[in-house]
Amino acid sequence: MINNKDQYYMEVALEEARKAAALGEVPIGAVIVYQDEIIARAHNLRETSQNALTHAESMAIQEACKKIGSWRLEETTLYVTLEPCPMCAGAILQSRIPRVVYGARDLKAGCVDSLYRLLNDARFNHECEVTEGVLADACGQILTDFFRALRERKKAEKRLRKE
Repeated sequence: MINNKDQYYMEVALEEARKAAALGEVPIGAVIVYQDEIIARAHNLRETSQNALTHAESMAIQEACKKIGSWRLEETTLYVTLEPCPMCAGAILQSRIPRVVYGARDLKAGCVDSLYRLLNDARFNHECEVTEGVLADACGQILTDFFRALRERKKAEKRLRKE
């Protein structure tokens, strides 16, 4: 169920996504909330760091663990602008996050609802409550705009090389 708090925290995650876009990173942002307080925020840094593990969710999880002083992030909620991939879904399960809220579906790599339902697979020792579609249009649009601009930039570079 989508509520005003979910929308507020997703707006903060979108701020993080905009930071990623400004760096030329795929614009995905994440925040982790504990007792109505943001304890971690992050955005994608894969290109900047040249590290495949620096997804927004995994970086937010690391920050939250440091803040709480435990690998168990019980009683937290993760907000992320794009449906988590298999790596991030695994990190969510391992860190025992009980609730995940995401914006746009990821039809190519999403492992919460799109390709797999890892967070709700009873074979694991942990399952999450999932809320999808919070500010989905805005979360999807920032990605669409980013990839459109990237394609246009590559076309322009190709034209310049031909000249």
